[in-house]
Amino acid sequence: MPTAPAAEYRVRLDRSRLALERFNRLDARLAGARLGVFGVAVAVAALAWFAVASAWWLAAPAAAFLGLAVWHDRVLWARDRSAAAIAFYEHGLARIEDRWAGLGSTGEAFHDHRHPYEADLDLFGPASLFELLSIARTQSGEATLARWLKTAANPGEIAARQQAVQELTPSLDLREHLAASTASARRQVEPELLLAWALARPVLNPRGRAVAGAITAGTLLAALWLGVTGSTTPLLFMLGVQSAFALPFERRVRGVLHGADGPARSLTALAPTLARLEGETFTAPRLRLLLQRIEEHGVPASRAVGRLVRLVEMHDWQHNVIFAPVGLFLLWGTHVAWAIEAWRRDHGAAVEAWLESVGEFEALSSLSAYAYEHPADPYPTVTAMGPTGERVTAVFSAAELGHPLLPRAQMVCNDVRLEAPIRVLVVSGSNMSGKSTLLRTVGVSVVMAQMGAPVRATSLRLSPLRVGATLRVQDSLQEGRSRFYAEITRVRELADIARGEVPLLFLLDELFHGTNSHDRLAGATGVLRDLIAHGAIGLVTTHDMALAAMADSLGGAAVNVHFEDWFEGGEMRFDYRMKPGPVTRSNALALMRAVGLDIRE
Repeated sequence: MPTAPAAEYRVRLDRSRLALERFNRLDARLAGARLGVFGVAVAVAALAWFAVASAWWLAAPAAAFLGLAVWHDRVLWARDRSAAAIAFYEHGLARIEDRWAGLGSTGEAFHDHRHPYEADLDLFGPASLFELLSIARTQSGEATLARWLKTAANPGEIAARQQAVQELTPSLDLREHLAASTASARRQVEPELLLAWALARPVLNPRGRAVAGAITAGTLLAALWLGVTGSTTPLLFMLGVQSAFALPFERRVRGVLHGADGPARSLTALAPTLARLEGETFTAPRLRLLLQRIEEHGVPASRAVGRLVRLVEMHDWQHNVIFAPVGLFLLWGTHVAWAIEAWRRDHGAAVEAWLESVGEFEALSSLSAYAYEHPADPYPTVTAMGPTGERVTAVFSAAELGHPLLPRAQMVCNDVRLEAPIRVLVVSGSNMSGKSTLLRTVGVSVVMAQMGAPVRATSLRLSPLRVGATLRVQDSLQEGRSRFYAEITRVRELADIARGEVPLLFLLDELFHGTNSHDRLAGATGVLRDLIAHGAIGLVTTHDMALAAMADSLGGAAVNVHFEDWFEGGEMRFDYRMKPGPVTRSNALALMRAVGLDIRE
């Protein structure tokens, strides 16, 4: 029987904490040992200086110091990996125990106030769906996950992602490894700058590389000739040729060499992820495709990255006072610059595929972590699209639907069904009774379903849907828009979306409450009638009992449902259970009195 996620996390967390303690102790011992060996080396050097001992005796402490340094570096690496694993499992437990808010990345950089639903459904920001889902460590991974949240996939893509997520779900070792190996990647990898460098036009003519090679070969032969014959003329001639060749390229060569430093660091941060993925074997087509994209012409991406890193290190040799004269004699920097240009020509176009593949893998890993940590959440069934040009029949049918951002202890689930002949639920009830939460629950479940994730329900069946909402429409002082104008503008946008090939799921909260009751009822009824005519489905909330009459005027396409409330012990009570029919009473006056207002009828 599989171990429960929380129990497995605790076992691994305890193991990682013990490993961290062990590596910390070893770190302290090795630091002391290195200091002791250094002291011995100083003592031996002093004895050699005073001719008491042979200088060759320094070889022993030098070798010991080198060996300790290599060992110490490995211990520090393992210690950092253990610390990263601790953070990974602590965050995972926080998600399982519903105390994750404030611990992860909020994705606020991806906020777009003009998007038809992302602000309404709390996709980004503190305690958002992005913060719950994301375990991405790179900007590419976060951007991919954000794009999936804001853009619905088609049924074929959803199925491919579901299959990939299902295969990745039990791969806890892989997620831990990637979380540890890419812990600093978010700040080190800047995709836009990396791509700008990788895809930039060549700075050096490729044909010049062969000329530089011929000149260096001639210089070496002239040096050999000097050694054999003592004649300096050939060497002086070749040095003149070398200077005449190198000086016109000096600025461009320097630009190529220094321009590669940042990209090399970025790719070095990605290399552990690329190397780990190259060693994996997957069966899901989407995962296999990602592996293919990070291997170009039979050359693994990690190997190509390693070659670039070596070229940058070879450039750094020029800064060594001992090697610098040799490098100048051999046109070292010029040859390295042309090699870097050749690398860009061979692999520059592949860098974008590497970034996209890592980003998509991190997004899939985020969904697999959610699936692992919430094993009771099922994958929804998404009906296929019809033939091109044929409209899809909108369907949303959920049993025991809950909101994933609410703690399990507080979450109340409801059945929500929108399929022929019922296309609209008119949700009435008092303030704080759960109307807006129901709309957000439906919207978030569609977003998660259409990004390939499991959903908080016992079952969910839906057609492809475009989501649009008016839960958080705001006025704008800068744009000179009132809230009512912003709302009707958003409703018009949703009406335009409803005319597309994919049906609209609308979530309209307190529709047109900024105007009088007569205009509100007429306007809301007209809008709903138009949306229904174009195949849309959705929910509209109201706490105005008069607006519950909308359902009666929509020809059987709409039904009333409501949430109840009652006073108990001087406080308002809610059960958050959706019930059939319209609400029959209001709690507004009672609530005013409950907070101390002197209200008399």
